[in-house]
Parts: sequence; structure tokens; C-alpha cells
Amino acid sequence: MQLIRFAVLYTALTLGANAAFAETPRDFAALEALKLGDMKKLVQSTDAAQVPDMPIIDAADAPHKLSDWRGKYLLVNFWATWCAPCRKELGSLDQLQKALGGEKFDVLTIATGPNPLPAIDKLFADENITALPKLRDPDQSLARTLAVFGLPSSILIGPDGHEIARLVGDADWASPEATALFTELTRAN
Repeated sequence: MQLIRFAVLYTALTLGANAAFAETPRDFAALEALKLGDMKKLVQSTDAAQVPDMPIIDAADAPHKLSDWRGKYLLVNFWATWCAPCRKELGSLDQLQKALGGEKFDVLTIATGPNPLPAIDKLFADENITALPKLRDPDQSLARTLAVFGLPSSILIGPDGHEIARLVGDADWASPEATALFTELTRAN
């Protein structure tokens, strides 16, 4: 009898947890077959939490919030100028933004911690990064609130502002696997 109660409770909790993903227009779990190559490291979030709307600043020190991009899928990448893997993946993030950025999807790069703007400008120029924003989280408040513990870290956010998945470490975001995954994710939205 206890086993039956446990099974009923487990099933109810599982269905309840999956209901949280109903707010996301495309069910990320349905895209599991497209998680190939580096995209295998993209882990679906278990709580589908609303991402906090905390301030970040751009290159001109103008304030922004992630809600400024509400209605789109966002790949939010936390990085730093001193982080070698971060620097390595910026080019592929730039290519992903050029390929898919627009009405349904954007890549946002947020330099977290003390990253002087001249260093960011130099890195973007050296690597020919032209499509990514120069957003900053100098006091790391957004990164800390989102439990970003290592760099680079990328968080996929749905159009409703809820976290869908995250990837800790670098990835080839311009790979055919990444392009296929994000194309399919945004296709129906």
C-alpha cells in the first residue's frame, strides 16, 4: 500500500513539475534528440524559475534589465575578459547571434565582475565580434542571484522570462548542432 501511495505521489509531483514548463512555448525536453556535440552539456532547468529582473549596464553605462528582451528566447552568456574559455567561445556566440538573432532569439553576453570597458573593446576588436552586446554586471549581483558559479556559463531563458536550461563551460555555439537546436526551439514561437 505504501508503494502505491509513493507511486501516486511521485507521479503527481512529476506532472506538477512538468506543468511549470508549459509556460515555455516550445517544450525543451522534446528537443532532447537535438542535443548533440557540445549541446549535450545543456542541462534542462528543474524548477523553471522566473529570472530576476536586476539591472545590468551597457557600454555607455545605460541601465538595462533582461525583461527588455521579454518575448524572445535569450541565450545569456556570463563571461570575463581574463577567462580563456570565455574568450574562446565569444566568436561562436557572435556567429550564432548573426545566424539566428532577431525577432525570436538573441544572444546576450554579460561580462561579470571587474571587466574594464577598454579591455572588452579590445577583445571584441581583436576577435572581430560585431553582433554581440557589451553588457556588464560589474558587481556580479545578477550572476550571484542566478547562481553562476563558474565562467563561462550560459543560461537559456524562455520568452516568458523563465530559465529553461543552462550550460556551464565553453561550447561551440556556431556548430551545426547548436544551430539546429536553437532553430527548432524558436521555430514554433
